Amino acid sequence: MKRYLLRISYDGNAFSGWQSQKEDRTVQKVIENALSEITKKSVKITCAGRTDAGVHALRQYAHFDFDQNMTPEQIKFALQAKLPADISIQKVFAVIEGFNARYDAINRTYKYLITKQRTPFNRYYKSFLPKKNIRKNIIRNCLPFFLGKHDFTSFSKYNPDLNNCFCEIAQLNFKDTGNEYIFTISANRFLHNMVRRIVGTVINISHFELEPEIIRDLIAAKDQNNKLIETAPPQGLYLEEVEYPQKKFIL
Repeated sequence: MKRYLLRISYDGNAFSGWQSQKEDRTVQKVIENALSEITKKSVKITCAGRTDAGVHALRQYAHFDFDQNMTPEQIKFALQAKLPADISIQKVFAVIEGFNARYDAINRTYKYLITKQRTPFNRYYKSFLPKKNIRKNIIRNCLPFFLGKHDFTSFSKYNPDLNNCFCEIAQLNFKDTGNEYIFTISANRFLHNMVRRIVGTVINISHFELEPEIIRDLIAAKDQNNKLIETAPPQGLYLEEVEYPQKKFIL
């Protein structure tokens, strides 16, 4: 039995998130079913980070064990032939024994897109916040307060099984392209809803013209129910990239 790593992109619009659910269509379920068709037995995959309903991935990663005598390129083509058009297998890597797509990741990067004008063509792929005043200077002044290692309990969805809410954010940028606003955030790990809550909260601080220093208090409070903390819509969120140590790959 050998272990492989998939690099996947998908349009999250028609999925009820990544994680398998009994009745709903999910990315994990669709890929596992396709792999099981190839092997004629049950195959389970583990991803770098679960995405919610409506969230997209430019480069998601998932590992699985495979006992067929096929090269990574053959696995890629065989699997892609059985997948729908809203999932693409970009590449298959051979990885070392014991590799874990979730726990071996050393950095994850997300993008969040906010369009200035909703159209029929972007409504599922960019967020639209017409009732919010987006003040660029305030937003840019907020970002440094998130950098570094903090307990991000306030910016996560409640999870009774999670006993460590510390994350280290290495990069958090904001850009105005003319047609849209783009947030880019990189960290060693993310909590559930963390990116969307950071974006939503920064937008609220901008809207109400509050002092960016309030972010210090929000982080310190570890309060998930503060009314200033808002979860931005899922449509604008993309998992852009996940990084792994090179030594984990079999070249």
